[in-house]
Amino acid sequence: MKKIVLLMALLLLVSCYDADRNCKDFKIGKFKFEYEVNGVKKTTFFERNDSIEIETFEGKTDTASIRWVNDCEYILQKLHPKNMAEEKAIGMKILTTSKNSYTFEFGMVGSDAKQRGTVTKLTN
Repeated sequence: MKKIVLLMALLLLVSCYDADRNCKDFKIGKFKFEYEVNGVKKTTFFERNDSIEIETFEGKTDTASIRWVNDCEYILQKLHPKNMAEEKAIGMKILTTSKNSYTFEFGMVGSDAKQRGTVTKLTN
C-alpha cells in the first residue's frame, strides 16, 4: 500500500511540473540558429517582428510571414517559394525558454515528423 501511495505522489509531482516559458520575449528581435548537417556546423541568422521573419543562410536571404497561433506557437510561410517544398508551411512550437535562448520543435504542417533545435537571441 505504501508503494502505491508513494507512486501516486511521485506521479502527481511530475504531472505538476511545467517548464517556464516566456515566449513573448522571443516574438521580436535578431536571432541565431546553429545546427549540424553531416558533421558540418551551419548557422542561420534571422530577424523577426510580429508578422515577418527575414532569414539569412549561406549568403541568401529569404522572407516568411508569421501567423501566431498562441504566444508559443506560430506558422511560417515563405513569401517567395522557389520550389514546391518551400511552399509548405512550417509549424514552430517553443518548448522551453531561458534568458536569451529557447528550445523549439518544428515540422511541416500536417506531418508528424518533427525536429528540435535551440535558438539564441542576439538583440531586441
